[in-house]
Amino acid sequence: MNTPRIEIRLASETDALTLAHLRCDLRSSFHNVVENDAIFLERCAAWMQQQLHNYSNWKCWIAEWQGTAVGNVWAQLIEKIPNPIAAPEQFVYLTNFYVTEEHRGKGVGTMLLAAVLDWSRNSNAEAVILWPTERSKSLYARHGFSFPDDWMRLKIE
Repeated sequence: MNTPRIEIRLASETDALTLAHLRCDLRSSFHNVVENDAIFLERCAAWMQQQLHNYSNWKCWIAEWQGTAVGNVWAQLIEKIPNPIAAPEQFVYLTNFYVTEEHRGKGVGTMLLAAVLDWSRNSNAEAVILWPTERSKSLYARHGFSFPDDWMRLKIE
């Protein structure tokens, strides 16, 4: 008997509404929702559809099981100012990493993260940055992420 496998693929514009639903699930699991679901989904799907054009610096990978989206991760390639030394001139911002609860702990997150890291290396990025949750820190640590000591942050209130 053949067990269905998780498939990882790049998202396209036609995936925008599905991805908006995953975004809503992710954010509503951590915070109180203040926007009507239908309004949010329409607004979010429109934004995502725009970002999923080939010319965008955004990429999104979807994890599918039996044709149903069970996770996703977004990454943005951010250019740095040109540099006269031998150093990469871009980095990757990883965000909106989500796997549905019933598919957690089965390697789906690792597969999605591997896709982003492969793309980051092929894009000659200097680093991948993100803001982890407490729950996700162990995943990132297993893949070599560390806490930087050479950058600063000012939270704009």
